[in-house]
Amino acid sequence: MRDGLGTRFRSALASWTAVDSASPWSLRRRSLWAALIALVIAVLVTLVWLAGRYEASQVQAELERDTADAVSDLRSSLSRHVQAVQALQSEPYGLSTWLPEALALLRQNRDWLRVEWRDPRWQLLAHADSPLRAPPFERTARQDVINDALQACQRAQRFNGPAYSSTYYLPQSDGLGMEVMELCLPQVQLGQLVGFTVVTYSLQELLAERLGPSFGRRNELSFIEPDGTRLAISGAHRRGLRVFTTQQLVDLPGTTLVLRMDGRRGEPDLFPNVLTALVTGMSIALITVMVLLVKDSRRRLKAERDLAEALAFRKAMEDSLVTGLRARDQQGRITYVNPAFCQMVGWEAEDLLGRNAPMPYWPPEMVDEYQQRQAIRLAGNAPPREGFESVFMRQDGTRFPVLIIEAPLISVRGEQTGWMGAVIDISEQRRVEELSRASQERLQATARLATVGEMASLLSHELNQPLAAIASYANGSLNLLRDPGAQPQTLEDVHMALRRIAEQAGRAGRVINSVHDFVRRRDQAREAVAPQALLDAIAPLVNLQARKLQVRVLTRVEPKLPSVWCDRTMVEQVLLNLARNGMQAMDRPECRDRVLVLQAKRAASNAEHSWVEFAVTDVGTGIEADVAEQLFTPFFTTKAEGMGLGLSLCRTVVEQHGGHLDYEAQDPKGTVFRFTLPATRVGPEA
Repeated sequence: MRDGLGTRFRSALASWTAVDSASPWSLRRRSLWAALIALVIAVLVTLVWLAGRYEASQVQAELERDTADAVSDLRSSLSRHVQAVQALQSEPYGLSTWLPEALALLRQNRDWLRVEWRDPRWQLLAHADSPLRAPPFERTARQDVINDALQACQRAQRFNGPAYSSTYYLPQSDGLGMEVMELCLPQVQLGQLVGFTVVTYSLQELLAERLGPSFGRRNELSFIEPDGTRLAISGAHRRGLRVFTTQQLVDLPGTTLVLRMDGRRGEPDLFPNVLTALVTGMSIALITVMVLLVKDSRRRLKAERDLAEALAFRKAMEDSLVTGLRARDQQGRITYVNPAFCQMVGWEAEDLLGRNAPMPYWPPEMVDEYQQRQAIRLAGNAPPREGFESVFMRQDGTRFPVLIIEAPLISVRGEQTGWMGAVIDISEQRRVEELSRASQERLQATARLATVGEMASLLSHELNQPLAAIASYANGSLNLLRDPGAQPQTLEDVHMALRRIAEQAGRAGRVINSVHDFVRRRDQAREAVAPQALLDAIAPLVNLQARKLQVRVLTRVEPKLPSVWCDRTMVEQVLLNLARNGMQAMDRPECRDRVLVLQAKRAASNAEHSWVEFAVTDVGTGIEADVAEQLFTPFFTTKAEGMGLGLSLCRTVVEQHGGHLDYEAQDPKGTVFRFTLPATRVGPEA
């Protein structure tokens, strides 16, 4: 029975609880709690607001009291100024006494700009400008702004006391300006008006001197117009704080000023009790957390956007490269190729990624060599920084030369994870180099033939002399042999004539052979050649033209010069061209002492490279400035019969040997052409 009652009791209690939780009273209670919480929050907010308003009103009231005190202090200062001016008027008349006293007052009062002494007809008797600043009426004449002071004096005469003028703007010589005000005090003796004393004030200095030390430390002081325009400002200019503002009139005889005081103070105390402080602190903390979360979310989104843009830019840059990029891991497997590399070898990236030796773009006949090279690279041996040349094979089987530049691939942890290589297809470069070489050979052949053509005219002149001598000796010998009564002495003359014929024939043969050797030489291989041998090789051809042009040729070779590593034919052509140009430069009537100097000596060298310098010096008229600008330009010439290839070919030949060709003026006249050639390391010539 007890168990049945207990069961029924628990059942009834559960039913009552369920009914109570869903009853209108429960819902009403929840609404009351919500309203109570809202009321508490509203009360707290109201208390905070009222506390803030109360403290703001206190600050405003304090600022108004300060403004009233400032107006009072300003009036007191102006009253003392009037007394000082009255004391100045009480002194005996005379410029000698008035001017020192006025200057003393100006030194004591920085807000005074000028003091004037005028007679009853407003004529200026004396004046003094403040020694602490530039004269105020230096840019604007006093007569242009005299009306305000004149009106102030008229009011002062009516008031029989001090009067102030309206403020006006006075430009200064430094490009700036300031607002000024005039004080006029009539000067009366024995009841008669005997003059006026006029004091010019600077409103800016008036604020700074009279109110700045007392009120300008915490406030911003200014004189304003009725519409709010500021005439002068002084005091603190702190930003970021709440501004409390008040204005008050400064009534002066004849005018009225408006003094404005702006107090920049911190916000009033918003925590009148602990509960309000707690609620406010939690609210601020929640808002701060939300602001930080928003900022963090924005930073994360910006970082993700920047990362995506960087990845897209890198992908676009890699796709637009014409240089092939290839990355391999420490085992030699390809981990990355760019589109340029795939286009170069004709394989897709899917076919290359993960592949190891032998690579599909290796020529079959070079697989062993490339595997050995890859093994050396994977062993840690760094390739040359300038790269190395190799041969790749496209998918269609065609071979093409490439330049490979590889470097270690370093991870962000500073560990090497593989090798990164740049592959450049140099087949077009090889084709251009071959075309350039063929073109250079054709230019050299053309220049050599042009040189031979010019030498032909010299040969016709030089060969006439030995041929004429041979003919003369031959005719003389025939005449001697026809004489039936020839004596033994006659036979000796015939022998001598025959020897002369042989000598002249040998001379003609040497001239012809020298030209023949120069034209027919085709060996382009470089060799070690002594500098003296190069000069001796061109000597016969140089001497041919030298005798024709009456030029004296001097050869100077420094002792124990090392041999030069060069293409003998090309360097001889350079020396011959420079020598011929030098002799032609001296082929002028005004050039009487014609000397051509061919010189060889050591040039500046170091431990790795040594050089030999060749110089060709003439005493001609030199090179004009307009010609010098195009001196080495191909097909530019100043000769009617020239081709314009000589100096251009000379510079090309010298630069191909690693040297440098240049020229300079010779003092007092003439020109020096110099070029350098690499010296061999075998040692000095014997």
